[in-house]
Amino acid sequence: MTVIDFTAFIGRLATASGETILPFFRTALSIDNKNSTDFDPVTEADRAAEAVMRRMIKQNFPQHGIVGEEFGSEREDAEYVWVLDPIDGTKSFISGFPIWGTLIALLHRGTPVYGMMHQPYIGERFSGDSGSARYLGPSGDRKLAVRRCASLQEAVMFTTSPRLMNDADRDAFHRVENDVRLSRYGGDCYSYCMLAAGHLDLVIETELKPYDIAALIPIVTGAGGIVTTWEGKPAQAGGRIVAAGDPRVHEAALKRLNT
Repeated sequence: MTVIDFTAFIGRLATASGETILPFFRTALSIDNKNSTDFDPVTEADRAAEAVMRRMIKQNFPQHGIVGEEFGSEREDAEYVWVLDPIDGTKSFISGFPIWGTLIALLHRGTPVYGMMHQPYIGERFSGDSGSARYLGPSGDRKLAVRRCASLQEAVMFTTSPRLMNDADRDAFHRVENDVRLSRYGGDCYSYCMLAAGHLDLVIETELKPYDIAALIPIVTGAGGIVTTWEGKPAQAGGRIVAAGDPRVHEAALKRLNT
């Protein structure tokens, strides 16, 4: 069984989750806080969408594992494991901004082999299998490719927010920020998809969970980019992440972060 067998099913997961989420978007929905010290919102839309996807996976692939943001892990040691983030960018979601997406990843023996980011409000899907990556949306269906960028001084960089970083990591991030041509905040999963599409050059994050990054790795790498930890290690477990379109920018960012 290869990943190609799962692509149609992943599309159905995306459609079902989107149909579940959209009735909640830009409405007066209730918001819970998952964190006692910081604001980590979760909504009924998050829970309902993950529940729909979990139900579909269990019906079609009962032997597979599932890791989800809202309902935890089942059979994490299975050969195939689905990693789900029903709404990546919940803070944007509750603020009415369409810079959020549903992340669906498929892991084979612990390695992400397929990923999709679905934005149902705009109607965009970004997908990848590490060998290639594609966009499907209002502007058509096309292959994704990162752009070349020779140095940090020419790079456009995104992070969700430096306020999410601890003091030491924030200082390291600012070292890179001082070198790049343009630094912008916000974006969540969209930043990685825009990197894969060739619109920006560098994404630096910290404190990511596996469900925040697993689906995005095959998209970025399929488009020709690189995703690692700040130490240059595989990124599917989350943590401190660097994604770049050009290996020269990736190497330079790692050096500045670890100075």
